Amino acid sequence: MRMLLKVQMDTPASNEAIRQGTLQKVMEETLQEIHAEAAYFTVENGSRTAYLFFDLGDPSQLPKISEPFFRLLHAKIHYSPVMNPEDLRKGLSAITPAG
Repeated sequence: MRMLLKVQMDTPASNEAIRQGTLQKVMEETLQEIHAEAAYFTVENGSRTAYLFFDLGDPSQLPKISEPFFRLLHAKIHYSPVMNPEDLRKGLSAITPAG
């Protein structure tokens, strides 16, 4: 299932991770591990935020993906299932029109 992983990083913890060089390492390792389709980095609500899109083959992967962000960056994590345009077309075609 295609997923969006939103990682909102704690500022003091991510500042320290930048100083130690671990922020870049955590991001690179995660992107490689999850085979990210896309990754975007921004600021949301005053916090460094990453949006990572990937295919989740097995829900048991979630702790392994999340823990580095929790432990090293004191991040808030949110997962959401998402669709691409092809998924949306397929889903909408399965809806029977009312009336």
